[in-house]
Amino acid sequence: MAAMISCRLMNLDYLDYRHSLALMRRLAAVRAESGPEVLILAEHPPVITLGRRATEAEITAPVSALDRAGVTVHRVERGGLATYHGPGQLVAYPIFNLHFLRIGLMDLVQALEEIILTVLKEFGLEGRRVPDARGVWVGRDKIASIGLAVRRGITFHGLALNNDPDLSHFDFITPCGLEGIKLTSIRKLLGRPADPELLRDLLAGRFARTFDLDFQPFTLAEAEDLIGREVLNHAQAAVA
Repeated sequence: MAAMISCRLMNLDYLDYRHSLALMRRLAAVRAESGPEVLILAEHPPVITLGRRATEAEITAPVSALDRAGVTVHRVERGGLATYHGPGQLVAYPIFNLHFLRIGLMDLVQALEEIILTVLKEFGLEGRRVPDARGVWVGRDKIASIGLAVRRGITFHGLALNNDPDLSHFDFITPCGLEGIKLTSIRKLLGRPADPELLRDLLAGRFARTFDLDFQPFTLAEAEDLIGREVLNHAQAAVA
């Protein structure tokens, strides 16, 4: 039997997006220099992210509406277009070495979709893929998004699964550049949200089985020690 792959698991309740972006970038740089594989689970305050191909036109709400809702905007290096993140949405960021795992980028994207599909089945929800669009749908509505970046063979960014977010906030954007689509959530479909801790456990467990990972708990303080707090603070200050 092949040995399992050691992976640090950062299970964070709530993380400012600017902090998470700096953290991902620095952990990816450390992984490229023989650092550990890392999986980050977290939720964010309200934020719109614009991928490499996104334009400002995909933000359909005026700045005043974003300000009232407390939504910030960040342009990022992941693939894809405009995406919203917020409380009640679970994000998972795999900082993985594709060469070490012996998979390609599209293999990883498809594996992330399969992870989401399998987790949804635990709640009696039948998700599906849509041709020519990444992510997962239930019926005609989208419940999860995927967007990745790769630098020196190391992945960062990842997936976002809607448990109980404020779905009206998705009206601030053209989600993933797709006109006319609606976003849904576990709460909307079941009438109640999934238990957040159970959802995290199921998602992490499915990551472990999919990629043969052996998780070790990894705190934010330990990550900052690995990266160097001064380096992380500088990276965070540089995030637009």
